[in-house]
Amino acid sequence: MLPVSLKKFIKDFKLKAKGEVLSIAFVLVSTVPGKEHEVFNKISKINYVVELHPLFGEYDLIVKIDAKDYTELGKIVINQIRTIDGVIDTKTLTGIKF
Repeated sequence: MLPVSLKKFIKDFKLKAKGEVLSIAFVLVSTVPGKEHEVFNKISKINYVVELHPLFGEYDLIVKIDAKDYTELGKIVINQIRTIDGVIDTKTLTGIKF
């Protein structure tokens, strides 16, 4: 069985190769103190999450999401990230391509 990160890489590569990734977002996540690792692990399993990094400062995590459109991005943030136990707040920054 392939590791989760490798499965995601293959899936993301296939999406990008087909030209299906049109929307990019960076989601800043605040967590309950002491829940950072738990939230990190749960977010790392979400489809379309292509990067995830812990932070120091106002936010605890930054998540990069590649999706096919803004509707899908919204669903990922609202239905999958914000519903995780330990997530206090999110701030979503959408990206564009020049």
